Amino acid sequence: MNRDMHDFLYPRARYQGPFKPEHLVFNANLQEFAQRVGYISNLQTAGKISPEESYQQIKSLWKQVKKSKKLLEIGNENR
Repeated sequence: MNRDMHDFLYPRARYQGPFKPEHLVFNANLQEFAQRVGYISNLQTAGKISPEESYQQIKSLWKQVKKSKKLLEIGNENR
């Protein structure tokens, strides 16, 4: 896949917040979550997957985001 196609299919926004490595990692995880939710939503809208399947997939992705937040200690003020 050429670079232009890759950038089109997998767009990334630059992180604008305060620089901390864990924030950059979490931001990348969050962008991937948003992108995958968009794909799942489009598949469900097109009738390729059921509403229940889309819900379960998004729920699973959300659990991964929550786990990432916890492991990276994002929002933990006692660090």
